[in-house]
Amino acid sequence: MGLQQRVMEDMKAAMKAKDTVALESLRAIKSALLLAQTETGPGKELSEEDEVKLVQKLVKQRKDSAAIYKEQGREDLAEPELAQALIIEKFLPEQLTEEEIEKVVVQTIDAVGASGMKDMGKVMGIVSQELAGQADGKTISNIVKAKLAN
Repeated sequence: MGLQQRVMEDMKAAMKAKDTVALESLRAIKSALLLAQTETGPGKELSEEDEVKLVQKLVKQRKDSAAIYKEQGREDLAEPELAQALIIEKFLPEQLTEEEIEKVVVQTIDAVGASGMKDMGKVMGIVSQELAGQADGKTISNIVKAKLAN
């Protein structure tokens, strides 16, 4: 079942359960999917990779908004954003732990022969492509920096 069908099924369930947070989150996914499909042209389906990137973007937007609200002391606005992020994250592939990401980073550094921060872009490109959808870029970046700084 494709992402769009899963979203529609979950929307029906959320409507029946009168779950407004879930419904709002699912509508955001549906809207983003429709927008992306119209950009690609008529009759063209989004690839699974594009769908994952789109969902990751939505989660990142919610988390960034929540962080800004928290900085401003607006917990009342941050909580719904985080709740939506949790619901949207359910549509992403299983996320890797930091230890699993670290293993991939170390293997990539060894394979590329990276020796310092000058090689960060090369390592980031390979690791980001390999772990697409399974880890967010910020986590990967922090681990790569830590490993290359040693």
